[in-house]
Amino acid sequence: MGKPDAEGHGPSDGLPDLPPEWGRVVVPDDASALADEAAQIRRELRRAAGRTGPHRALVLPMVVLLVALLTTLAGLIAVTLPRANRGTDRPTLRPSSPPPALTGRALPALDLVDAGQAPVPLRGLLPAMIILVDGCPCPAVVTEAVAAAPAGVTVVTVTGGRAAAPPPVHGVRALADPAGGLRSFLGQPARPGTAAALLVDRAGTVTRALPELGPIDAYRGDLTALAA
Repeated sequence: MGKPDAEGHGPSDGLPDLPPEWGRVVVPDDASALADEAAQIRRELRRAAGRTGPHRALVLPMVVLLVALLTTLAGLIAVTLPRANRGTDRPTLRPSSPPPALTGRALPALDLVDAGQAPVPLRGLLPAMIILVDGCPCPAVVTEAVAAAPAGVTVVTVTGGRAAAPPPVHGVRALADPAGGLRSFLGQPARPGTAAALLVDRAGTVTRALPELGPIDAYRGDLTALAA
């Protein structure tokens, strides 16, 4: 049996006045009478949770995707940005080496030119030590080669372009290679400060290729063998 509400329909037993817009409120003596209302409220709450659940379920995958994207971008930036100076951490420059098949090959029948622009068949000067000085005149190493060359072996200096460089020492045949055929045969570009050389026997066969002409002791035996 319910008690009168706060609108004067009965005593309120000390309860505070309720808002008038609530209308007539009946408080049951037995709480089980509210079971139907409680069940309806629970159904409403479940429906509300079902409406918002899918949106919450998308939050975690979106966060994971965002973290993966930021990690990928950070890795790309680290790879593409220039690295900081690491002091003495520098790549070691190794001298280039001649093609392995160059030794034993026949010297091409090239016509070079002398200081007067007259053609000079290179094969007509064999046996010879041919020094390419288009990257460096290198008078010291040329002079050393001339001093060590045995009788009958021609020391030839070859420059690029059409003008033969003056020989640094007496006994050198100075020529020019306008077409660049000799450098192309060597298979390596000219390097500043470096002279290259080919040792060719009287049959026209390359016996030694020196991409960087160094001290005479490195090739003295091969140079002497050209006179045989």
